[in-house]
Amino acid sequence: MARRRRSGTTASGGDKPAAVASESDRIIDAALARIPIEGWRGLSLASIAAASGLPILRVYRNFPSKQAILGAFFRRIDEAVLADAPTAEEGERARDRLFDLMMRRFDALRPYKPALEILRRELPADPVSTLVAAGALLRSMRWMHEAADITTGGIRGALAIKLTSAAYMATMSVWQRDDSADLGRTMAALDARLRRVERWLPTVRLSRENRSARPA
Repeated sequence: MARRRRSGTTASGGDKPAAVASESDRIIDAALARIPIEGWRGLSLASIAAASGLPILRVYRNFPSKQAILGAFFRRIDEAVLADAPTAEEGERARDRLFDLMMRRFDALRPYKPALEILRRELPADPVSTLVAAGALLRSMRWMHEAADITTGGIRGALAIKLTSAAYMATMSVWQRDDSADLGRTMAALDARLRRVERWLPTVRLSRENRSARPA
């Protein structure tokens, strides 16, 4: 049976605070809005500036390239997931923690599905952007492991991050086609893939709060 996410573990990258968005957020949002229209390869910084309502100098001062904007978007998603990460529970399996955090990522990415589908098709033809995206993915997965209170050091930690990244990317192709409200197909696919890599995942560390509460 496919695992179900724990209650309350959702994140939304599309819900903005009532406060006025920063210049960098306006630029990121403009780029994501233009990608489905112009494609990644056809997207220009001038077009992003026009869509954001900012002079191109302001875009330049915030981001030196399209790739920098892409990296900032991935960081935004990381922050949405990490903002309210669930507390680790003693004895909880590494796979369960990662499952919850990755489903939070998919929740946060949902508003950007059209742009992400274009990126999936076009990034392989852009080596520089591919390197940026690959580096951001590994960084994101490292933070997902840290948020899950899973050791990331050493060869085993590095291997676990790479395997988790592969599981995440394989699940993303299912998520792109999953329009259900509960993302049932996505959850089933993610659960199955994490089960395959579970034996390579380091043991979940006991959280600092739980460690201090244990009897001597």
